[in-house]
Amino acid sequence: MNEAETRITVEDLGIAFQQGRRLVPAVDGVSFSLKAGEMVALLGESGCGKSLTALSLLGLVPRPGGRLTHGRAWLGERELYSLEESQWQPLRGRRVAMVFQEPMTALNPVMTIGEQLGEVLRIHFSLGGAALRRRCLALLQEVEISDPESRLKAYPHQLSGGLRQRVVIAIALAGEPEVLVADEPTTALDVTVQAQIIALLSRLQKRHGTSVLLITHNLALAAQGSDRCLVMYAGQVVEEGETRELFRSPAHPYTRMLLQSLPRQELRRRDLQTIPGMVPRDWSRLAGCRFAPRCPLAQEECRHSLPAWVSLSPGHGCRCHRAGTPLPQAVTSGRLPWGEGELPREVLLEAKGLRLWFPVSSGGLFRSRRWLKAVDGVDLVLREGETLALVGESGCGKSTVGKALLRLLKPTEGEILLEGKLSCAQLPESGLAPLRRRVQMIFQDPFSSLDPRLMIGESLAEALETSHPRASAEERRQRIEALLQKVGLSPEDRLRYPHQFSGGQRQRIGLARALAAEPRLILCDECTSALDVSVQAQILNLLKDIQRELGVAYLFITHDLSVVSYLADRVAVMYLGRIVEEGPAEELLRHPFHPYTQALLAAAPRLEEDVPGGLRPTSPGAPLSGEVPSPLSPPPGCPFHPRCPRATPECAQEPPSWFSPSPGHRCRCLHPTPLP
Repeated sequence: MNEAETRITVEDLGIAFQQGRRLVPAVDGVSFSLKAGEMVALLGESGCGKSLTALSLLGLVPRPGGRLTHGRAWLGERELYSLEESQWQPLRGRRVAMVFQEPMTALNPVMTIGEQLGEVLRIHFSLGGAALRRRCLALLQEVEISDPESRLKAYPHQLSGGLRQRVVIAIALAGEPEVLVADEPTTALDVTVQAQIIALLSRLQKRHGTSVLLITHNLALAAQGSDRCLVMYAGQVVEEGETRELFRSPAHPYTRMLLQSLPRQELRRRDLQTIPGMVPRDWSRLAGCRFAPRCPLAQEECRHSLPAWVSLSPGHGCRCHRAGTPLPQAVTSGRLPWGEGELPREVLLEAKGLRLWFPVSSGGLFRSRRWLKAVDGVDLVLREGETLALVGESGCGKSTVGKALLRLLKPTEGEILLEGKLSCAQLPESGLAPLRRRVQMIFQDPFSSLDPRLMIGESLAEALETSHPRASAEERRQRIEALLQKVGLSPEDRLRYPHQFSGGQRQRIGLARALAAEPRLILCDECTSALDVSVQAQILNLLKDIQRELGVAYLFITHDLSVVSYLADRVAVMYLGRIVEEGPAEELLRHPFHPYTQALLAAAPRLEEDVPGGLRPTSPGAPLSGEVPSPLSPPPGCPFHPRCPRATPECAQEPPSWFSPSPGHRCRCLHPTPLP
């Protein structure tokens, strides 16, 4: 196979949507190519046109509102945009396939995995019987799914998020496509599963010469996995280049601001760079550069003259009047991490021996009861004004711990002490008001946590009843307006409904609602996981500002270790319902002792400063193999030993005790070894 062979060519693509009598453009003038065996990353905020560009390659532009207004595209020698719907059918899945963002909605919930794989093979290869089954098993083995025989009989809800994403990839590969479009294939997945998925795509790309178009908002992941990057803004490609060159020497202000929005450990004492405003929904009315309204470098020329494409070096170019001009520095916050020159702070919340076991009954006449040990003996201490990050893979019990601390779930055993006095673990519902006033929660999906029938002001008024039950209507209105201003929204926003806000704005509303009760502790459950890096930076800066002003403590539940390294004072690492390592953030992230913590850090994609204004990706370690065992039947001894590279026979027999390498840093392992 000729590696220089061009698989996909797109020239001057334009897509628009009918709104009343107007056609509103969504993609305008996009051109790129994709070669055999190449992975190209498509980067940019939500609403920039990335997914629409990709969908056009499969003839899936939403109808009837969306339409192709201009442009041409070729798959090899085949012209695509002139095809009728009947002509697309043999191409989809066979020559071009797509891995969708959310595997649970991409899979049919009432069909087994084997039936869904077999459907592709019957349509494109007319396989049946034993030959079809052998090919299905081979596909599951190719995407490294263990026990493929039983997985063929399973339904999607019976698989983990990582396994479902592998199944979606297997279905996409079933037609042996030349081009694979992966639309946010790792969003909301654990760092270990993210690393496995990207490593899998890279191996398949090299093994079969498959071309991959990767759409992602995870810049570090794109930096590690792709050969070239296209940065999109407001329907246009504003910068393109070889990946390492583009990250090391970004030229467009938008690219530079995206990179400076990334949370990193070296930025702990500074506020993150943010991009004010939003991607314009209708940029057809803008005469000049579409980024000018948000750009700190914009001049009159930028506002009135559309910039031409500028070639900076072979293969690297951008669309900007002021390419390469340095950006203003982000402000320094002056905030010191916990433990650096600060006096000890008051213990706010303490959990001792926390257990949450759920009974699970087997079916049949003679039913037996087993226990699902979601949380199995957790000790935590949260101090006033600090941020404790709780990290670990999905299913390890992080969110369950958070819900138990808020008493949304009643612990099976253990103690929860609020301010050293109030014992909350076994309180009846009627006695939980003091806890609920002092401890609030921000949920992962702000849209589903807000009542779509209530205006924002009404939702905040409900929350105010906890802290200001006797306030008059006028006092509540003033308080609501003050809360909205505190989180960076307008007082007039109280009269709008949740669907009228962006994802980042809805997350700000969630924070305002939590602050309405004047809490001392806020539980943040994956509250930045699905946000663009620019919006994530705004939320992280806001959380730090609120903490500095009000002294609020955060329990930050997340799988994003870059956010942890930037925001957290202390880190607790969970595995299978237990804390396996805990300590000050900077020390634990630089010198982890537990092999599980080391595996999480090795799997996490990272970008480090290379030259001023430029970043380089670090080389990832080997992905952690295997899956988290079921909490219904946890392994004996150390729960991590079936996946541990340092495991010895005694690890399977003896539960590890705590080992403390330094004050405040402890690790539960029989063979604790720091990284060299």
